[in-house]
Amino acid sequence: MMQQPIIVMNTNTEREQGRKAQNANIQAAKVVADIIRTCLGPRSMLKMLLDPMGGIVLTNDGNAILREVEVAHPAAKSMIELARTQDEEVGDGTTSVIILAGEVLNTAMPFLERNFHPITIIAAFKRALEDGLAILKSVAKPVQTEDRAQMLALIKSTIGTKMTKTWSDLMCGLAYDAVKTVATEVNGRREVDIKRYVRVEKIPGGEIEESCVLDGIMVNKDITHPKMRRRIENPRVVLLDCPLEYKKGESQTNVEVTDEAHWARLLEIEEEQVKELCDQIIRVKPDIVFTEKGVSDLAQHYLLKQNITAIRRVRKTDNNRIARATGATIVNRVEDLKESDVGEGCGLFEVRKIGDEYFVYLVQCKDPKACTVILRGPSKDILQEIDRNLQDAMAVARNVLFEPFLCPGGGASEMALAYQLAQKANAISGAEQWPYRSVAEAMEVIPRTLVQNCGGNPIKVLTALRAKHAAGHTSWGVDGENGKAIDMATYGIWEPLAVKAQTLKTAIESACLLLRVDDIVSGVRRQDQLQQSSMQGGQQVPEDVQG
Repeated sequence: MMQQPIIVMNTNTEREQGRKAQNANIQAAKVVADIIRTCLGPRSMLKMLLDPMGGIVLTNDGNAILREVEVAHPAAKSMIELARTQDEEVGDGTTSVIILAGEVLNTAMPFLERNFHPITIIAAFKRALEDGLAILKSVAKPVQTEDRAQMLALIKSTIGTKMTKTWSDLMCGLAYDAVKTVATEVNGRREVDIKRYVRVEKIPGGEIEESCVLDGIMVNKDITHPKMRRRIENPRVVLLDCPLEYKKGESQTNVEVTDEAHWARLLEIEEEQVKELCDQIIRVKPDIVFTEKGVSDLAQHYLLKQNITAIRRVRKTDNNRIARATGATIVNRVEDLKESDVGEGCGLFEVRKIGDEYFVYLVQCKDPKACTVILRGPSKDILQEIDRNLQDAMAVARNVLFEPFLCPGGGASEMALAYQLAQKANAISGAEQWPYRSVAEAMEVIPRTLVQNCGGNPIKVLTALRAKHAAGHTSWGVDGENGKAIDMATYGIWEPLAVKAQTLKTAIESACLLLRVDDIVSGVRRQDQLQQSSMQGGQQVPEDVQG
């Protein structure tokens, strides 16, 4: 009788397999973190990005860099996704979150080598995250969102690390004014939608100092007829989402004309229909008509006779902003147009020429809940970078309006976390104490990187900072310009609590997620083999499993 082969499961082999995958993930995370490590702080270096079309972008914005980086490793892709999550959630801290996540994963490596179970490490990390969020709240201070000087000082800390720090006062003012303009109260809740209601219009040429926030809207359009009015004070505005053209039949419609009179009658019907559309508009006595669709020559003629200016093919997003700024309602059918749909909140309508293009200005609005930020500058590349920095600054201002608490910047919050988490680790018993303590060590990566990026001595500065935090001075951090320890309360570098908390949460949660992975299985190669075998007309034979 043949004996059945005995298959023995080797747990050591499985553990080796799991550790291999975790080591590969940690290495991939470190590589991504190292790419943008030099982009942290005011003395950060720039990266030159080459896109597939041959264009070049110069930036030190972590999110913009990682968007362009092409990686194959799934863990690296997961890390790049972190920057996008951070940008969508709070709009700032994209570089910090990647560096911190990479360092937290790096500190987990020794424990995996000593055969700590990943679940034990993850439990310690989660505990450190809860305590860390409580520590951040304890070092935060409230801020008056109505105090312009205080808010500008806060936004300055965001722009201080970017390319636009040369014009930081101007940029901070633009960001604050834009966010204050679009802030509204809806059902007792504050709403600040900068993506929908703040439009940044980049116009190459002119001085950067000419950039401004309009008390209204600007659209890159011109009037449809040269004889229409180009300047109107206190205009009545009508917004349409329908064409002012003859409505043609469906594609299946066939008209057979046998008599010349019938042809003349067809043309008359077209004219009558367009005239009826225009009469419905003229009935409410507007000064300007904006439509998202087309305006026929005949409609222009009828509107011009009534001294009405028409602007066609306006973007839907621009139409929504004009509606918010002027108080008009967008109408889908001219038959439904009522007096209450007409907007009278605008003080001046004007068409201006900048360079070779015409722009429609609707300014001096009484209570604009939408606005346009005009950016001027020497070239498109510089304007793109200013726009990226401005978006970060506006996101920070918005976060503070929602959660008016500030944490000390310049790595001070991270040093407070590092010191206080290390103290709390002493009270933890069991194996969790060591991974918990490693999170405290990982927090020091932010101040250390700030010192390294400006050519300072990290060991000397971090020792001085530890001494200050041990004495209870939680606001001491790193001066990013010269790499020395300094009190952030007097230096005036503050960051929103929302950004700091989100950075901590995203970094530690993602590290926990990657530590849970114990194998990487690819379904791509198998699919390719099947396709090749089917093309050759062969049949794949599964390999024998040997006992």
